[in-house]
Amino acid sequence: MWIIAKIKNKELSIFKKELLAKVGSEIKFYNPKIMCEKYFKNKLKKIDKYLLESYIFCYHKKFSEEKFADTIKFIRGLQYILGGFKNSQLEITKFIEKCKSFENKNGYLLPNFFSSIIKNKGRFTSGPFTNVIFDIIEKSHNKLKIQMGNIKTTISSNSQFSYQSV
Repeated sequence: MWIIAKIKNKELSIFKKELLAKVGSEIKFYNPKIMCEKYFKNKLKKIDKYLLESYIFCYHKKFSEEKFADTIKFIRGLQYILGGFKNSQLEITKFIEKCKSFENKNGYLLPNFFSSIIKNKGRFTSGPFTNVIFDIIEKSHNKLKIQMGNIKTTISSNSQFSYQSV
């Protein structure tokens, strides 16, 4: 059974280690991530950014036992476990499968994952237009027509530039 845990800032590795010690090696973790680029001191640095920020999916058979979920509430690094995870197993599984279908070989989500989510505005997270916000003029199956100020252009779903919804 999948649970969704909210982790304290910068304590993800501690949480994973503690949960592995408590549950055993059969646990699975899933935390979708994207590659962002930021400028630091006039140099472009690549940064891993977690899509769900401080939330992580954890799977183990024992999580279906009501009393077992109570025993892991006080693991170091954990803020809390989202309630209602038992009734949402189908939605959680579908979301994880959708994310995995849009991952590249390094485990990062591809930019076309966001094309189905973006409604009106987006922001580049990589490339020469990092942090530039754009308006969406038109969406089609494999490309987006966008406008940045007075400039109109098209982004292919195979583009190397990452973007996300604003």
